[in-house]
Amino acid sequence: MVDADPYLGTRASDSAVLEALFTQAPLGLFLLDEQLRVRRYNTSARGLRGITAERVLGRTFGEVSTGLDTAELSELARETLRTGESVLRHTVKGTPGTRPDEDLTVSVSIFQVDDAADGQPGVLMAVEDVTEREAARARLDLLYNTRRTVGTTLDATTTARELAGVLVPALADAVTVHILDAVLRGEPRRRGPVDAGERLRRAAFLNGPDTHADERQTTLETLLLATPFTRSLEDATPRLVSRLDAEGVWPPELSEHAHALATAGVHSLMAVPLVVHDAVLGVVTLYRSERPQPYTQQDLDLVVQVSSRAALGVDHASSYARERNTATALQRHLLPSRTPELTTVETAHLYLPVRAGGDWFDVIELSGARVGLVVGDVVGHGIEVAAMMGRLRTALRTLAELDLEPDELLTHLDEIAARLASENVDTDEVGHDDDIPTGGRVATCAYAVYDPVKRHLTLASAGHPAPLLVSPEGEVATVEVDMGPALGTAHGTYETATHSLDDGAVICLYTDGLLAGSDEAADTLRRVLTHQDRALSETADAIACALADDRADDDAVLLLARARGLSDDQAAHWDLPSDPRWSPRRGLSPDDSWLPGGWRTSRSKRN
Repeated sequence: MVDADPYLGTRASDSAVLEALFTQAPLGLFLLDEQLRVRRYNTSARGLRGITAERVLGRTFGEVSTGLDTAELSELARETLRTGESVLRHTVKGTPGTRPDEDLTVSVSIFQVDDAADGQPGVLMAVEDVTEREAARARLDLLYNTRRTVGTTLDATTTARELAGVLVPALADAVTVHILDAVLRGEPRRRGPVDAGERLRRAAFLNGPDTHADERQTTLETLLLATPFTRSLEDATPRLVSRLDAEGVWPPELSEHAHALATAGVHSLMAVPLVVHDAVLGVVTLYRSERPQPYTQQDLDLVVQVSSRAALGVDHASSYARERNTATALQRHLLPSRTPELTTVETAHLYLPVRAGGDWFDVIELSGARVGLVVGDVVGHGIEVAAMMGRLRTALRTLAELDLEPDELLTHLDEIAARLASENVDTDEVGHDDDIPTGGRVATCAYAVYDPVKRHLTLASAGHPAPLLVSPEGEVATVEVDMGPALGTAHGTYETATHSLDDGAVICLYTDGLLAGSDEAADTLRRVLTHQDRALSETADAIACALADDRADDDAVLLLARARGLSDDQAAHWDLPSDPRWSPRRGLSPDDSWLPGGWRTSRSKRN
């Protein structure tokens, strides 16, 4: 006779284990028959404590668990009955049947079993309350999403919309983000409370996932006094209105605004200020109307953490806007406000500032009625770049007044740019992403000289886009010129190209930001330039309307010049000998009777 293995269970021992599970296990257990009716259960399941057996036994699991969506669980239980395959840790969300204003999250496992009494198949459903664990995980997920998606740009409105997208639907049915208008304009932040009547801009409103109300965004308004929103702005303290009813701190019967919210279905809300270094930048408001659970102090603490991240993003955007405004003002001051009125060229220009870059243009009067045309672009953005642009522009004008040829001028300007960049590296202890680069490429520049007597255009390019030439008949062609290296290498070599210009021809010089908006921008520019029957100022306006882009991320400059040659009776020419006495630096005295034709004022003359 073989002794029974003590480790092999018997029907009696199995029944004892099952009995222990139903009486001592902390899990909620349900033994269901083939019709998924409850044959046995324990009272550890949340929501069943104090419920009599008559209200549970013989009923389906769906009838017992009224706070959960049990349709999927019932289907899984039937699949387990049919195949014998178990289901492990399936998460279901809902509310306790006795407390519909609370959250409930359970983890359900389903196993096939044979009933101990009659051997009929059934399923054992183990239900574990994981509400707190899932809530903690949801909070961590929200904080992670905030760090990953909020404050990704230096734009305060974008940051506000990112914040709203994180909170809806994870924590709110609707979210509104207000930012002080002064902050959006880049004004320095002020510590302390926000004055009553301060103008705010509704930077974001999200009602449901991906449902933006565009007509309500970026609205300038003043919030009503004595509301949770204004109170949060005044003392930089978050506000929790767990119940928007007569028993709450903001009863709808006493406030028109609260009444309007309650009428819209809002039953709970939070107002959290956006605070950085004791300065209030705005306020974010969260509303609940669809889900029945009111906000708790734990929710408020979570939103405070999320909002602090958004506040830093808004503050960085405001600082960037302030620096950009300063750099733009500096750039505008350094650029010519108007081009000179000349008899030999008609000019018009276009300046489209976006990020306070280093784009510049110039029209320079030269000797002999010649005209210098300049367009350049310093690499980068910011105050340092604008200052570099101003220094290069001044250096170029000085070199141009020495009557240097375009290639020689760019050679000298290349050396100056390299020296200025080196000085910038030596003096800047803290750099920025958009500062002047140190790798040798400081700026691009195109310099052209128009001679109205010879009707020639002489130009050279330092890494700059080639100009366009528009014939009097409206035909557009690219000016052929060898492109030398960008300014800043200190050893660049450049070539000069000379082209003949008919009277009425238009030279179009521009920076690459003008064509950055779309792939069709170059064709659009050429199409607009074909209209030679209008003034250049009108052409510049037409180009602005056709190519200006709100989404552009770089400045753009355009310079147009229409050639007007001088006739033979408007010019005089003398060939002067190579004699130091003819140098204009020596000066000429009234007794220099040996001058040809009695001319005693300059070495050349053009009316």
